[in-house]
Amino acid sequence: MAFALSAQAAIKLDDAIPVGPQVKVGKLANGLTYYIQKNGKPEKKLELRLVVKAGSILEDEDQLGLAHFTEHMAFNGSTNFKKHELVSYLQSIGVKFGADLNAYTSFDETVYILPIPTDNRDNIDKGFLVLEDWAGGLTMNAADIDKERGIILEELRLGKGAADRMNKVIMPKLYNGSRYAQRMPIGQEPIIKGFKHEAIRRFYQDWYRPDLMAVVAVGDIDPLEAERLIKQHFGQLKNPVRPRARTYAAIPTRAHTEALVVTDKEASSNALLIRYPVKESVDKGTFGAYREKLVESLFTGMLGQRMQELAQQANPPFIAGASSVGKLTPRYTSFNASAALGKGGATPAIDALVQENARTRQFGFSAQEFERARKNMMRQYELAYNERDKTDSGSYVGEYVRNFLEQESIPGIANEFAYVRELLPAITLDDMNSYARATIPAASESAKLVVYMGSAREDSPAPTSAELLAAVAQAEKVTVRAQEQKTLATELMDKPPAGGGIVAQSEDKALGLTRLTLSNGVKVILKPTDFRNDQVMMSAVRFGGQSLFGDADIVNARYANAVVGTMGLKEYSPLDLQKILAGKAATVSLMLGNHVDGISGSAANDDIETMLQLVYLRMTGVRRDADLYKSFVGKQVEAARNAMAQPESVFRDTLISTMYRDNPRVARTARPADFDKLDLERALAVYRARFFSARDMTFILVGSFDLAKVKPLLATYLGALPVGEIEVGYKDVGVRPVRGVVKKEVRSGSEAKSSVSINFSGEAPYSDDEAMRLQAMLEVINIRITDILREKLALIYGGGMSGGLSKYPYENYTVTASLPTGPENVDKVIAAVMAEMARMKEQGPDLADLNKVKQNWLQNHQKALRENGYWLNRLQTAHLQGSDPAEILAYPQKVNGITPEQLKQAAQRYFDMNNYVQVVLYPENK
Repeated sequence: MAFALSAQAAIKLDDAIPVGPQVKVGKLANGLTYYIQKNGKPEKKLELRLVVKAGSILEDEDQLGLAHFTEHMAFNGSTNFKKHELVSYLQSIGVKFGADLNAYTSFDETVYILPIPTDNRDNIDKGFLVLEDWAGGLTMNAADIDKERGIILEELRLGKGAADRMNKVIMPKLYNGSRYAQRMPIGQEPIIKGFKHEAIRRFYQDWYRPDLMAVVAVGDIDPLEAERLIKQHFGQLKNPVRPRARTYAAIPTRAHTEALVVTDKEASSNALLIRYPVKESVDKGTFGAYREKLVESLFTGMLGQRMQELAQQANPPFIAGASSVGKLTPRYTSFNASAALGKGGATPAIDALVQENARTRQFGFSAQEFERARKNMMRQYELAYNERDKTDSGSYVGEYVRNFLEQESIPGIANEFAYVRELLPAITLDDMNSYARATIPAASESAKLVVYMGSAREDSPAPTSAELLAAVAQAEKVTVRAQEQKTLATELMDKPPAGGGIVAQSEDKALGLTRLTLSNGVKVILKPTDFRNDQVMMSAVRFGGQSLFGDADIVNARYANAVVGTMGLKEYSPLDLQKILAGKAATVSLMLGNHVDGISGSAANDDIETMLQLVYLRMTGVRRDADLYKSFVGKQVEAARNAMAQPESVFRDTLISTMYRDNPRVARTARPADFDKLDLERALAVYRARFFSARDMTFILVGSFDLAKVKPLLATYLGALPVGEIEVGYKDVGVRPVRGVVKKEVRSGSEAKSSVSINFSGEAPYSDDEAMRLQAMLEVINIRITDILREKLALIYGGGMSGGLSKYPYENYTVTASLPTGPENVDKVIAAVMAEMARMKEQGPDLADLNKVKQNWLQNHQKALRENGYWLNRLQTAHLQGSDPAEILAYPQKVNGITPEQLKQAAQRYFDMNNYVQVVLYPENK
């Protein structure tokens, strides 16, 4: 960079950042790298990764898509696991396919993800054996390869649509004609259908080799034992005698400015991108490079706030805008400006983006902006440091994967926090403004690419390439002035409210709860925990919600919270609030659901008072801002304008309208005309009607708070909430799904894509136990759907069943099968899933499959018992439903008590073949 770095006293900027003491990094004689860290959260769990520095960029011309295909073959047979054995074994120890066990392929890497429970030594040994097989033991059986073609083609089919069609035009330009544009990981359909088996075996032999691999092991394991297992399982792997060179594709520099306009009739939104010159950028691993990242992050945050401010105008230039340095690949970056376009189209967005960037380049940032950004950054690192012994293993794994692939430094959060405390105060406003001048390209110096992506509508024509270039050239000529900063308060409230007191207190020692009653009648349930060191979560829910308003008010009720939120608080806009709360970690949101009024929040320990202040202010006043309201409505209308262009949106909308016979109380895809029914004054009245009284509210706080310190704050703020008369309780407004067998076809979209939705619903007695049995039955049948419809028949890539029991507003159930497929396979998919439902009704589940579900649930529960969010949710649900919260502790017994016969009976109850809605999406008739 062309700006001077301030001198550092203790840290020498040219020195390399050392690897932190928290991780053991080693390398075997064959070149395989490994990372090991002992970490106790979650308990009895080990996160394993196999990282391969090989992705689609390395494919030969006859291998397009085969890096990704190789990843699929890792689950289709290996030296120690026959086809299907691997997934079945891992499911039997509680590892869920997709949710836990997974992998991904990108341009430059393939990463395999394997979380393993460590309560059984055999699990750990087999976990490393799985990674060993992935690294060097895939069988690549010809029949298995051919079987997998259909699954890959279904995955490719899922990605087809407007975005895919437009990207195929744009990618060669974005990557300046480099190899990246020709190596999309999903590959090309003709090659997937017809490649020779030798081609995929060649890719595996060439690139899956130890000198391009890393094994990452983080979790509840002795590091010495992990190292022994890595040496045992990977030490014997050999590199090829004549290894192919692992090179990295270059992205050439753009020679001249050009514009590209790409439209599609199925595009649901319009967007603009200005990409400035691409630059090579490799992490040097020094303190100087680390400092530069801090500067870049500060820069991104400050410029981002400026773009937010532009979007909050009465007639904003765009729906949302951004300017920042972005990564094209791990080795290349560019400065980009982008926007989601509003009703004005491309020209006002170009004006705003180009001129705001020019303003920042010419005049820099203000001292106030810089101070807020520094506060926010320091707080982020402080929070991470405070949780250093309570951070999930998965977070650490990501750092080590990036270190191997991108050379990201890994000093550990303790060292990193120390570095930031020394480096950040020494970064000056002059440093920031020098960085802005060096980073934001000058108009006259840069060859750029201007891209418009959007819909092809006759009533809203897209600009031409010449018009885009002319708009950019004109915007660059405009003289800009420095931004004016208004002075804001530094605190939300000048003084606390008069407050109230605590009039009753009781303890529940079994669950670790303290129950309070405040002098205004508001109740509080407190559960102090040590699950995190610096996290407090809050919730309050009561019955009410949109159900208490008539059909004529439903749009105002649906958007009341969003309208109030978009206008800010007190005399402050939402962006003003962000600025006032700089350096604080506290959020609060309100929710007007169908049948409940809800408040949720979170805070760090030192910011609990700020969170409670936000609750008090949200429930005692609203800010009316006609300009921000106009901006909000305009954005909603624009977002809705092309929403129905996508066939998936048409499909979902038809499904809802069919299920509920166009009932206005059931939310569908928004149309522009919907917002004609939205009225500012009425929306504010709806909000006040539900949130200006805390009567019958019970607030629940879970987390790392000190009981003695938090109680006075609760009395002050929650005890001061108004508790005037308010209607409490919900109304059953009579929304019911259609009865009988209803079948409908939807014709939409130009691609050969279909989707099947089969929906069962009806009245059913509610109990927690029955809800659990229904969920277990659905999870078992999803195992079967994967085994039969995907693996055996190759009819789908993904999909399955979901549903549950509801207690309110009436006791009922819903079960939905969602299965994307090809038009030619619709009848086969319907027949296959119907056969699985019939099998469940007649035979019940296989015991082995039920045990897989149970094991996964028990492991998830064990982890959840040490999470604040889980306790908050369970306590809130128990309070709302009037059930015993101690049932949380009985969960393992309930899970173990589920029987195959109960699931068989559940299938018989809920798969009612005389009452379901079937909607199928087909492509439109040509």
